[in-house]
Order: sequence, then C-alpha cells, then structure tokens
Amino acid sequence: MNLNHINNVFFVGIGGIGMSALARYFKSIGKDVSGYDKTATEITNALQHLGISIHFEDNLSNIDNAFKNKESTLVIYTPAIPKQHSQLNYFISNGFTVMKRSRILGMITENTFCLAVAGTHGKTTTTSILGHLLYECDVKLTAFLGGISENYNSNLILNGDEVSVVEADEFDRSFLTLSPDFACITSMDADHLDIYGDASALKKSFEDFSKKIKKGGKLFVKNGLSLKGITYGIEDDSDYEIRNIKIKNGTYIFEVKTPQTAIKNIEFNLPGRHNLSNALVAFAMALEYGCDVQKLVSALATYKGVKRRFTYQIKTDELVFIDDYAHHPEEINAVHSAVREMYPAKKVLAIFQPHLFSRTKDFADGFAESLSQFDEILLLDIYPARELPIEGITSEWLLGKINNPNKRLIQKGRILSAIKASDATVILVIGAGDIGEEVKHIKQGLSIAS
Repeated sequence: MNLNHINNVFFVGIGGIGMSALARYFKSIGKDVSGYDKTATEITNALQHLGISIHFEDNLSNIDNAFKNKESTLVIYTPAIPKQHSQLNYFISNGFTVMKRSRILGMITENTFCLAVAGTHGKTTTTSILGHLLYECDVKLTAFLGGISENYNSNLILNGDEVSVVEADEFDRSFLTLSPDFACITSMDADHLDIYGDASALKKSFEDFSKKIKKGGKLFVKNGLSLKGITYGIEDDSDYEIRNIKIKNGTYIFEVKTPQTAIKNIEFNLPGRHNLSNALVAFAMALEYGCDVQKLVSALATYKGVKRRFTYQIKTDELVFIDDYAHHPEEINAVHSAVREMYPAKKVLAIFQPHLFSRTKDFADGFAESLSQFDEILLLDIYPARELPIEGITSEWLLGKINNPNKRLIQKGRILSAIKASDATVILVIGAGDIGEEVKHIKQGLSIAS
C-alpha cells in the first residue's frame, strides 16, 4: 500500500501513547485524522486541540462519512481493542485496509535511516534521549516516542523525514516488522509471558529482531546480554563505558570511554543508574551516526526526561513527590535504587498499582521482593487493561507476599489522605495503569496542604 494515496486515517484506540504519536504524524503531513477511544484523557484533549476529531462511544454513526470511503481511508488499530468492537469489525468486514500500529511504523520507517530501541525496560527514555540528541544536532528526523517528552511536550519529535527514531516493541513480537539501520537492546528480562509462554521464547524474539538489522548496520547491546554487538555499560570495560561518576546537586557528572577516545565532564540530570545506562546507549548511537561530540555533550545536559519516568511533581526540602511508570519488578528495583541514591536518609512511601492479572501472577514474588524494600507500601487493586480477572490473583494475595509490616491495601480515592497520614517525606506513585490520572489530584492536594 502507498501511504501517499491515503487521504484519511482512522484510529481505533487513538488515545494510546504509541497510537497518538502516529495520529500526530499523519496530521502533520496533511492527512485527515479521526478516531475512537474509550475515555477522554490529557492525550486525547491534546489531539483535539490539533484539530483531530475524536469520539468516545463505539457506534458506527460516530464515524464521519469521509472515513467510510475504503479507497482513501487507512484504519489503524491497537491490539488492546476488544475483538467485539463494532467499529473495528465494520472496517474489517467492509474490506478497508486495516493494520496494526507496528506494521504502519515499519512502512513509515522503511525509506528512512532507522534507529530502533528495543528492550523490556528503558525503551521510552532511551528513544526520547536519542531523539533529543539528534534534534539538537539538527538531524532531519521524525521520532515516535512511547511517552510524553518533557523537552517537547509531545510524543512526536518532528524535524524532517530522512531519519526515524522508534521504539521496537517486543509485545506480541511487533518489533519484527522493523528493519532498522542501527538498533540497541537495553534488556531482555522476562515479561509478556501471557504472549510468549516462557523467557526463552522472549529471548528468541530478541535474537530474531537482531537479525532484522540492515546489512552494514550496527547493533548496540547492554554488556552482559547474550547477543553480539557494540557493548555499553557502566564501569564494566564495555566498548562504550561510563566511568568516574560524581553526583553534584542531583546531577550526574562523568566521562565516557569510546572505542577511540575519552570524553570528560558530561552532565546528565535524570536520577538512577538505569537512566545513565539509557543515556549512554543513546549517546553512542548518535555518535556512531555521525553527530558532533560537543553538540551531543551540550544536548545531553539539557535533556529533561519523559513524563511518568521518575518525574518530580514536588521537589522541596520538606517533601518530594515522584511519579513513575514502573510496572515490572526490575523497573521497581531501578526506581528504588535511584531514590535511595538521591535521598539516602529519608523515609520513602511507595504507592503501587499492579498492571495486568497475568503479569501480577507471573512475577508475584519479584513484585513482593522489590516492593518490600520501601519504608512503607500502599497497594491498589490490579489494573486489568486488556484482561479478565484470574481466580485467586488479587492485590490482597500479592500483599500477603510482601515482607514488610508497613503495608496495606487502599482504594484510589483514599491515596491523598493516606499520604497525609504518613510521616514519609519522599512519596512515590508507581504503575502503568490509570494511576497516572490521579497524579495531578495528589499534587494539587499536597501543594495545598503544604
């Protein structure tokens, strides 16, 4: 299919973070864009401000007539949409071109120099750092992000169409639709076992992805992973290595050893060794692409982060409130170590909303162990997303596994009062479900209280 012949693009699930980036992209190149989502959010509001028509009821009458022409309309859907969705089934049964987001991303990027970021953790942050570095070096790029960049207040960075930067998502093996020139793999921890069945199948999919790199391309791998490529790591003798790390007023200052040289006095403002690692591989990929070293050093110092990735909502001497998307035990461990590194003497309260019944079941012991490290834990009900409940898999069951006396279950409406009742001075909200929607209310309540 030739995307140039398409006038209209309809999104089923337009409010998803990856879907909305594509919607912005198609709007920016002059297509008529419309779509459905279940509920209004900040993301859908932002799309409507761009002139994109969105409705929130699954009814055929809500589809504008212009989008009922199958010759000029492309339909993009997300796998999170239920199979019985009437609008999606209308498009399928009437012979429209209907494609998954990942396939469209593959088509958009195939005529560009594509840099893809893969891994079970760190994709969004790494992609947004890489997009920012290339943008600041005036590369003609389009970057599709899985989160809202603080620097651009968008999940799309647009500066041309010669280079594309994308997240290579392992969920349902969708990253196998890409053929990148450069790719990195940040991690291969077990996840999405509802799709893969076991960790070995997940690992095999990463191996398959590594073979999708174009001839003459480059693969960057975190040191220690069982794939061959340009290695990167922290103080571990990798090809690209961060060393001599200092922390000054919450900022990392370090040097990077490359295969050719050492670059000193690099600054990076995101807390956590995991974020340092993400910054390093983005830096390495941009350098290997051909960006100027000093421009890269300057750009890295101005990187502000991604919303809901260790985002400071309140940062005072008396109270710190941080919001993070962590939804896997390894991600929670990374958040914990970052908090302890920055605030070693302060009491930390973690409020966690588990995401998916299957993930909670598969990693219950890991969740319990990672959550037990905080001084106080508040646990919300499991956010189901695309799933039906699994018998016996509840937050109460998970709570019983947490080895810490300062723990309890809580409803979303009681979060603010529970925080106020605690003597913790560092507050963490973590999870990938709708807990993100509560953050602004919590921030407002705490701001008024202080």
